[in-house]
Amino acid sequence: MLSYITLGVSDLAKAEAFYAELLAPMGMKTLVKMDRIIFFGKSMSEPMLSICIPFDESEPHPGNGNMFALAPGSKEKVDEMHALALSLGAKDEGQPGQRIPDMFYGGYFRDPDGNKGVFNHFG
Repeated sequence: MLSYITLGVSDLAKAEAFYAELLAPMGMKTLVKMDRIIFFGKSMSEPMLSICIPFDESEPHPGNGNMFALAPGSKEKVDEMHALALSLGAKDEGQPGQRIPDMFYGGYFRDPDGNKGVFNHFG
């Protein structure tokens, strides 16, 4: 079972504002907030997303081929969440649509630090 995924960010306050607003419609909230890392989730016993200033305090670098996926619950919610991400300053990396017939629907984005995410629905 996945515990959490951490994304490196350059400005913790800016990233916190972005993710707090983006994740709230999915029922996620700030669970742990420390000086260089913040965990968002529904509970500490469910998968979480965290953001952090890298430990070595160097610039964060999104990995090529790395991506995180969030499942808001329906195709309609994928559309809504993708639009919300863009309204909060994310870059469009692929409008929501059916990617695998009768199986996978997704909309891709990059956060203000360049981390790639997808809102997806299986089914």
